[in-house]
Amino acid sequence: MTTINGTAGKSASIIEVTEATFETEVIQRSMTTPVVIDFWADWCGPCHQLAPILERAVAARNGDVVLAKVDVDANQRLAGALGIQGIPAVKAVVGGRLVAEFVGVQPPAAIERFLDQIAPRRESETPAEPEAPAAITDDTIRGWRETLDTDPDDVEARVGLALVALGNGNHEEALRLLGPVEHAPEAAAPLAAARLAATAADGGSEFAGVAAQAANGAPEAALESLIDAVRSGDADRRDRARKLMLDLFRLLGDDDARTQRYRRELTTALF
Repeated sequence: MTTINGTAGKSASIIEVTEATFETEVIQRSMTTPVVIDFWADWCGPCHQLAPILERAVAARNGDVVLAKVDVDANQRLAGALGIQGIPAVKAVVGGRLVAEFVGVQPPAAIERFLDQIAPRRESETPAEPEAPAAITDDTIRGWRETLDTDPDDVEARVGLALVALGNGNHEEALRLLGPVEHAPEAAAPLAAARLAATAADGGSEFAGVAAQAANGAPEAALESLIDAVRSGDADRRDRARKLMLDLFRLLGDDDARTQRYRRELTTALF
């Protein structure tokens, strides 16, 4: 039995990947099975904390998702190409494109929500969907606030109040509300909208104008500027542009032709 990142490898869904095997084991494999990449190092304490949580969650999906472990010390060029600046860093690749990511140790519930975005649990394992929230009235808002008083991690209440804040032009409040539930699928679109609004309002950001374009009904022009930055910028600029592109994809939706086109271009630029 092999050992991966200090944990006995109990599942064929957990593999070690190098620069030489990345194209086959991650990009090509992701065309049929979602792949989650865990960038780690042996000296990294938080990496060893995250590893068993992530590995158990992937193994429980019974082959519906693959976990690719990448040792950043042994694969420095690959880590650099993908903009890894802190570890543990986890990225999800589906159909050859980067679709989700997080950095740092996350609790088991957040890991499950992250995996649900790319490899939903089978019907027998999936909890019933919550009922859609009622129309946003003063009573609804009051109810969400009361809910957070007793359950600060309630996703529906946080997302609902964040949408109200965004409607009032208060992106800072929306970001504050969504922070604790940022990995919940329901939070993806409002969080993307809040981040874009924050960038547009940041006079010191070189991407303020691009974000404003996106907010004012010109997402394709914004995506074109961002992909140019990914192709030609330094590591930090590339990473900031990539994150803004991912936010725009979340707002446009997976089926939008612009999302599909620029995801392909982003994949080509990154990989």
